Amino acid sequence: MAIDAVLVALAFYLAFALRFDGGIPMRYEGLLVATLPWVVLGKLLIFTVFGLYHKLWRFVDQRDLLAIGRAVVVSSLVLVGGLFLLSPGPVGPPRGVIALDFLICLLLVGGSRFAVRSLAERPFWDPLAHRNAREVLIVGAGNGGQSVAFELRRNPELRNYPIGFVDDDPRKQGMKVAGHKVLGSTWDLPRILDDSEPDEVVIAIPSAPGELRQRVVTACRARGIPVRTLPTVFELLSGGVELMRQVREVRVEDVLGREPVRVAIDRVGAYLGDEVVLVTGAGGSIGAELCRQIARVRPKQLVLLDNAENNLFEIRRELADDRHFARTVSVLADCKDAVRMEEVLLEHRPSVVFHAAAYKHVPLMEENPIEAVRNNAVATRIVAAAAGRAGARRFVLVSTDKAVTPATAMGASKALAEWAIEAAQHRFPSTRYSAVRFGNVLGSSGSVVPIFRRQIAAGGPVTVTDPAMTRYFMTIPEAVQLIIRSGSLAAGGEIFVLEMGDPVRILDLARNMIRLSGHEPDEDIAIDIVGRRPGEKVHEELFNPDERPQHTPAEKIVAASRAPLDPLWVDDAFGRVEELVYSGDAASLAATVSSLAAERAGALAASSSGPAPH
Repeated sequence: MAIDAVLVALAFYLAFALRFDGGIPMRYEGLLVATLPWVVLGKLLIFTVFGLYHKLWRFVDQRDLLAIGRAVVVSSLVLVGGLFLLSPGPVGPPRGVIALDFLICLLLVGGSRFAVRSLAERPFWDPLAHRNAREVLIVGAGNGGQSVAFELRRNPELRNYPIGFVDDDPRKQGMKVAGHKVLGSTWDLPRILDDSEPDEVVIAIPSAPGELRQRVVTACRARGIPVRTLPTVFELLSGGVELMRQVREVRVEDVLGREPVRVAIDRVGAYLGDEVVLVTGAGGSIGAELCRQIARVRPKQLVLLDNAENNLFEIRRELADDRHFARTVSVLADCKDAVRMEEVLLEHRPSVVFHAAAYKHVPLMEENPIEAVRNNAVATRIVAAAAGRAGARRFVLVSTDKAVTPATAMGASKALAEWAIEAAQHRFPSTRYSAVRFGNVLGSSGSVVPIFRRQIAAGGPVTVTDPAMTRYFMTIPEAVQLIIRSGSLAAGGEIFVLEMGDPVRILDLARNMIRLSGHEPDEDIAIDIVGRRPGEKVHEELFNPDERPQHTPAEKIVAASRAPLDPLWVDDAFGRVEELVYSGDAASLAATVSSLAAERAGALAASSSGPAPH
């Protein structure tokens, strides 16, 4: 304020001095002296009202310039003009003084702030400091890239200095952005890297497609230049981000070659606001991310249910400490316990239930088929029934593409779970039941990605079961966003399928991960083809042969449309399955579950032609 007071007084004096080239006449000199204190005090008061003293000068930007402009316009017109109009005596107000005062005041007040910012970005007292810093080439000359350049210049302790930009926008080629030249496009990157020889490359495009990231990574890896990237749009929106502290290594999900799904969770999850929401498997990969995103829409209460004590403790602590959401209830319980589930649901009366609790490790479930069916199918039926009796309005099952034409115990158990949801819709019509089916989730527990990562860290070999094998992939945040969106679409009994893009060849995934780790496949780290495991498919599918995709109002979500199953047949099927589960007859259970797929086709035919016999 002291600096502004001096600048305002100087602007007022210069307005008079420039208006009268030969010196200020005596009759106006008295007016200048009499009104100067009031002009200074009045302008500072108006500047305060417009918020000019609520921001440090070193962080001023274009939006602040607009506020400065408005404040100077109002102060010059209202204060200077008003004082002159109301001044006593025969001396009239010089109109040119008002205009000059406005221009000079705007130049001094605005210019002083931007001068401070410029000095903060480029300290004149140490122009050669960057010579000892690591040189950084920034991919992306948009807002993200400019922010990175600003942060690097403003924080010399980071010991990095920007040397230029790479951007695919033809309008920026050869131009200077944020004080640094745009050296070319990403297609010119090999030449640019050879010419400039940077110490590091930062991808500063949060929405960059996987193809572009892959192009940058390939060019940099060939020259041994490390690559890092800004957080994705989702990561930026999920919490406070300190820009350069969050620049991270490029991960495999960044180079899958597909556009990530982005959903405004505050909008599509609004139906969860002011509701009691229950998440089973709350400490697992999908369940924990469900809790994080649901917490963003601030439900009335979030009930966290899990059978693993440590997982439950960790997600509750994270929600309270990191996300400042304390309206949680932690329930340590087993979804297979019908009595306990009934107690929990009736006690908390959730409006929405997300059932994410499940066993998902395919080889392990092949060795333990009884537990696979008990936990994935029977428990789903138990929780769905308890939710219906407790009056829940929505119930969402997290399913998998392995439920389609199942060839493993795990896949068959999830197919049974989908049938249980369909039967529950007939039994409890006031609850909207739905299932959400999708493929592999990157980074989830048991996913191929952490397995490959551990093998690479150990020096290899990386094991691939079949060179032709493909899988659909999606990140955990993407999958959870679409699960929440699907919950809002349900009318009752639907199976929603997430559009996963093109399948990824597992062998290509392994090679990409090895290269991202700074090694060359088959040279530094070997890849072993070990053969398919029992029941493992070469290619997964998202729809059964009798299902057809049906569009929904939501992007990237379709419904699997088919004739409904006869609920009596489902009840009968579960009766046979549960009897074998509780008797521990694994051999008969496997045979029965396998035969149900063929029986299902008959149940569909019967339901489409009329009531099915029981």
